[in-house]
Amino acid sequence: MSTIKLRNIGPKSAAWLRQVGLRTEQDIAAVGAVGAFMKVRRAGFKPSLNLLYSLEGALVGCHWQEVPEARRQQLVCEYEAVAGELTTLRAAQVAGPVHETRMQPDDEPEETGEIRFGEE
Repeated sequence: MSTIKLRNIGPKSAAWLRQVGLRTEQDIAAVGAVGAFMKVRRAGFKPSLNLLYSLEGALVGCHWQEVPEARRQQLVCEYEAVAGELTTLRAAQVAGPVHETRMQPDDEPEETGEIRFGEE
């Protein structure tokens, strides 16, 4: 089944899903609603939580507004946990100091640091 024909998934959401490699209901089911939502966010799109609820509704076969409030809260908690892990990982990946190494061929004399304007 194409993402275009999934319940709750409009043309814009379907385009986002295609662009992140989720083209079928099976693709979305494999990563889950939260995983699919995160893929869309990581790709730089700015979906609202309605996409998360729409994905869940598509997977369970109901309108996104019929997703129970308890399940919505659970989805948001799962999303925040995953997003928090990514933030923690990014913060932990601080770049270290930059070291510069200059290599000279063996047959050239080492430079003294003097500036030469020509040989006399």
